[in-house]
Formats: sequence, structure tokens, C-alpha cells
Amino acid sequence: MNQTLIGFIRKELTQSLRDKRMRIVLVVMPIVQLCLFGFAISNEIKNVRLAVLYENKDYVLQHVYEKSIASGWFIPVTSDNPDPYELIASNQADAVLIPAAGGFSRGLERKDAKLQLLINATNVNKAQAIDSYLQSIVQSVVQQDLKLKPPVMPIKIESRVLFNPDLETSIFMVPGTMCMLMLISTMVLANIAVVREKEMGTFEMLISAPVTRSEIIYGKTIPYVILGMSNFPLILSVAVFIFKVPLRGHLLVLLLAALVFVCTAVALGSLISTFCKNQQQATLAGFLFIFPMVMLSGLMFPVENMPMAIKCLSFIDPLYHYIGLLRNIMLKGGGSEYVTHHISVLALMAVVTVSISLRRFHTTL
Repeated sequence: MNQTLIGFIRKELTQSLRDKRMRIVLVVMPIVQLCLFGFAISNEIKNVRLAVLYENKDYVLQHVYEKSIASGWFIPVTSDNPDPYELIASNQADAVLIPAAGGFSRGLERKDAKLQLLINATNVNKAQAIDSYLQSIVQSVVQQDLKLKPPVMPIKIESRVLFNPDLETSIFMVPGTMCMLMLISTMVLANIAVVREKEMGTFEMLISAPVTRSEIIYGKTIPYVILGMSNFPLILSVAVFIFKVPLRGHLLVLLLAALVFVCTAVALGSLISTFCKNQQQATLAGFLFIFPMVMLSGLMFPVENMPMAIKCLSFIDPLYHYIGLLRNIMLKGGGSEYVTHHISVLALMAVVTVSISLRRFHTTL
């Protein structure tokens, strides 16, 4: 065998494994991620926020509500808001059961009982599961309480799907894909650009120039904020005009959310670069961050299904907040309380990350 080739292979393996950070990336991180996602990832729909509008004497509907909560799929909604549409629009509930006038129990006695089910369909898979769950529970309770045998069912359930009436998967997935593109085009590029300067030795030359280190850092990161924001109108146009994703909220609010997220992503990329010595490490570290961010963001798997300890990690994931903002603003119109909360969290993340990055640059260069 070619001895020169063997020497190169040995040299590359030795160089890679000699670095403690590379050993952690290659061995420790995959094990940690496998354990983490083994607990976090689940396609089951749980912890659905259910509200049922019933009177005290409506014992059958009350039984439906109690059985729904006991099933483990649903959790109660504590809001006293009597408007079912507002409960869903304000993100307080995922589903609302509404009986016809006169009550559900009396309707069963007259054999013309009607129920309306309002479902938040911004998540298509979740909406379909909620409809199936509640249809099954209602039929089971009615058969049990009235001692009926299927298929004799004196009940009509009308499901009304909100915010995505045709249950189109693209309307749910495209906003998440937009977030992914924004993340990759900002965090990874900012991370590699800073490390490339360090690897080539030009970063030290900049530091010796008559400019402050803060000016250098901002000068290296602000261009990627501009590039990220310049991509956003194109991505948004494709989503709206090609995939027909509705834009029900204000465009300025959407741009503000995008700006805050891009600033957070670029700051995170700069922070990652302070722990990397070369572009190889920077590339691996960037994608090792992106994979958990995607898995914990709610893009593909419901965050509500995750254990509380892992759910807490989602709350510090910028992608989780931005995907929620994008879907809420585009599909639901953007409730002021929801939008303000998540934009504030993203802004706080950006400030904290930039502060840590500046301190790291001051101590490592």
C-alpha cells in the first residue's frame, strides 16, 4: 500500500483526535443527542388544551370533558373567556367543544343533539388527531351514558377547522422551512466567517489596528444581519405567492420578528466561533447546534409531547420562538400578547449572547 497515503491518513487521524474538542464532538455529542432525542421525539399528540362550554346540568357533556382530561391526551383550560373563537385565536386553547342551544344532554333526549368542535389547525397533524380523539370520546360517553349500541347514535358532531380549513400540510411546514433557511444563512455563515479570519491570522492584525474590539466584532457580524434580512423578502414572497401561505398579520410585525431572530442567530454564530480554532470545528459545531435546535423547535415534533425537562430546553431555543411567531403572525394574524412575549424573549437572547461573545473575544484573542 502507498506509504505516503498511510502517513497522511495517520497524520489526519492523530491531528483530529489529539484535539480534546474534536473528541467531544465526535464521541460525546452523538451519544448525548441520541439520549436527548430518544426522550423528546414523539409523534403522539398529548397535552392538548381543551375547553368545553357546558352548563352545570349538562351531565353528558360534563362526562365527555372529564373523560377527555382523564385520557391523558387533553389538559383543561382555566380561562373564563366565553368566546370560543377568541380562546383559540389568543392561543389559550387548541380545541373547544360547543353544544347547541338548550344543552347537549337535552338534545340527546330529543334525539337531535349537536356539537360543534373548533380546532386550531395551524398544526395539521395535531388538528387531525384532536378531531379523531374527541369523536371517539364523545361516541364512547354517549353509548355508555345512554346504554346504546353502535351504530345507533342520536348525535351530530360538526368540526370546524380554523386558520387552515383545507388542512394543507404546506401551510404548516413552509413557515418552519423559512425559519430553517434564515438560521442556516446567518448562524453558520457568521460562525465560519469569524473562524476563517482567526485561522488565516488576519483577525490578530485587525486587533492590532487602531479600532476597538467591539467595532471589529460588530463589523464582522452586522453584514450577516443585513444579508439575512435581504433574503427574507425573497423567502416570504415564495411562501406567499407560490405555496399560497396566507399573510394575515402585519408585515412590519413580521419584519420585526425576522430582524430580532436574525440578530440572535448571528450572535449565536459569533459565540460558537469563540470556541473553535479552525473552520472544520466551526462547521461541525454549527450543525451540532442546528440539529438540536430543529428537533426541539416544534418544526416536526410537537413540543407539548416532550418531558418537562426537555421542554425547558425548547424555551431557550431561538428557533422555537421564531417558528411560533411566524406561524402565529402569518396564519392567525398575530395576537399582540403572544407576539410581544416571544419577540421580547428573542431580543433578550440576542443581548445575552452578544454580551457573552464580546467577553469571550476579549479573553481568548
